[in-house]
Amino acid sequence: MTTIYLIRHGENEFVKQNKLAGWLPGVHLNEAGLAQARSLAQRMQNVKLNAVYASPLERTMQTAEPLAQAQGLDIQVHEGLGEMRIGSWQGQDLKALRRRKLWPVIQQTPSLARFPGGESFSEAQARVVDALEDLRQKHPGKKDAFVCVTHADVIKMAIAYYLGMPLDMFQRLAVAPASISSLHFDRRPTLFSLNDTHAQHA
Repeated sequence: MTTIYLIRHGENEFVKQNKLAGWLPGVHLNEAGLAQARSLAQRMQNVKLNAVYASPLERTMQTAEPLAQAQGLDIQVHEGLGEMRIGSWQGQDLKALRRRKLWPVIQQTPSLARFPGGESFSEAQARVVDALEDLRQKHPGKKDAFVCVTHADVIKMAIAYYLGMPLDMFQRLAVAPASISSLHFDRRPTLFSLNDTHAQHA
């Protein structure tokens, strides 16, 4: 039974300021986020991991670093775990974006939404599921377990897929910074944890 731990990156100033970072370079964890990353490593010290994968962005790599070091593993970058490509919305303030006509579509029927100059939600979900299936093939053992450090919407869309939820319902899931969600794969995928933030207080 393979286990995938889906970890959202820790806090950064874009999260605090309610801005969308997207794929902007140079978005690093702040002090709280670095503490969350260290706490994650402590929380998972009794879990034997086969691999640590991460989105190629700085904030995910920084979150993965203490965990990979504690497990004696290298971080393996996987492009498929990257943030949604949000095009011209990148770097913008959420307060302003909420006034756009596209905003209620994203919140209520995201299967119909595409970011201007970026991905659709359907494309992003297919991308991350393809990535996770690729990684599952590399870890077929009954006791295999690996971590994917990635982004909130990416995690929520993946979980929605494996639970058989319509994409239009994925926004009902909550995934906080530095939270752990876990999926177990045996005869069928099973959600064992969602949005576990205990690691932030370890």
